Amino acid sequence: MVKIRNFVRLIIIFIRHQYYTKVFGMDIANNVRISLKAILDKTYPKGIHIGENSYIAAGANILSHDFTRNIHTDTYIGKNTFIGINTIVLPGIKIGDSVIVGSGSVVTKDIPSNCIAAGNPAKILREGISTKKYGQLA
Repeated sequence: MVKIRNFVRLIIIFIRHQYYTKVFGMDIANNVRISLKAILDKTYPKGIHIGENSYIAAGANILSHDFTRNIHTDTYIGKNTFIGINTIVLPGIKIGDSVIVGSGSVVTKDIPSNCIAAGNPAKILREGISTKKYGQLA
């Protein structure tokens, strides 16, 4: 039963990926995992860029526009990056490769590669880390 559930989940994830990339024009690598409860900004969908082997957890919000300032800009998430549960990534942010963003964080500034960041606003807690597929610590 578990194998069937996982198989169905992977099919749904594949269809959702096609929907994001083909219908909305988002730049999302083929092997990215996006939780079914994550929210990607559809107001300016071409501004969403997610690198290979990254994982976006449930409740995460990836924004590419700000209505109050009338901004439509690109938001980048690097390779092998993990975005934790209920994280908010504001528009125009660049998150580097091999980054872990802690749950509940609000990312208001760019985060360089190879680090862990968390908090509101997100601050770098540790640098020089290495991650594997989907942002797991190596």
